[in-house]
Amino acid sequence: MTTFEIFQFPCLNDNYGVLLHDEASQTTASIDAPEAAAIRSALAKKNWSLTHILNTHHHHDHTGGNLDLKTETNCTILGPRAEAGRIPGIDVQLSEGDTYTLGSSNLQVLETPGHTLGHIVYWFAGQNTVFAGDTLFTLGCGRVFEGTLDQMWTSLQKLMKLPPATVIYSGHEYTQANAAFALSIEPGNSALQARAKLIGDMRAHNEPTVPTTLKLELDTNPFLRPDSQEIQKILGLIGADSAEVFGEIRRRKDSF
Repeated sequence: MTTFEIFQFPCLNDNYGVLLHDEASQTTASIDAPEAAAIRSALAKKNWSLTHILNTHHHHDHTGGNLDLKTETNCTILGPRAEAGRIPGIDVQLSEGDTYTLGSSNLQVLETPGHTLGHIVYWFAGQNTVFAGDTLFTLGCGRVFEGTLDQMWTSLQKLMKLPPATVIYSGHEYTQANAAFALSIEPGNSALQARAKLIGDMRAHNEPTVPTTLKLELDTNPFLRPDSQEIQKILGLIGADSAEVFGEIRRRKDSF
């Protein structure tokens, strides 16, 4: 199985940039384009040439570098069909179930509306890796700006069906704050307690908490755990529908 090299680096205030590189084909893709200068520096550090940008959604902190990088490299920009009018320089419009060959790897598109109405994620089954943008974070999920809470819960359920060993890259370093919130609504989760301590140590040493794995998130991320009896009890929603519990979790995080 051919795999690509992944290089992650910080940019803007709390974003992550990610480059994927396939040596055999000399293909290099940027997952989103938060900041042209940071991506340019990462490319120079690795001595790679940009060939693609894979946009997950239209927000400026994910597309702000699109046009400068396209002008400099003539890269191909992929993005969600439903947001094509808001993705600068888009060349390839993608929808649910679409596939695209990137070097010697194949990606599959999953639509995950909620954070934005047209948000997509990129699933590389061959590498067991998903680039989740702002849908799913380490110990968190994106704010629901454009879609509905039900849409976001449906989107998260779609990601929850991926293999447990799936590696999840997300767009931001929000984990320490997410851990504090998670402990506030599931304080008895021993796996979460241990993970929160580890995260505190990692951030104290300025180490990234991204990527994560789906298994870790299923065990500790409250947004994927609305069926937890402890969470339901603390929220006063014992026996409630998962979508209703998820909605209350998201509302509480918004004001945490």
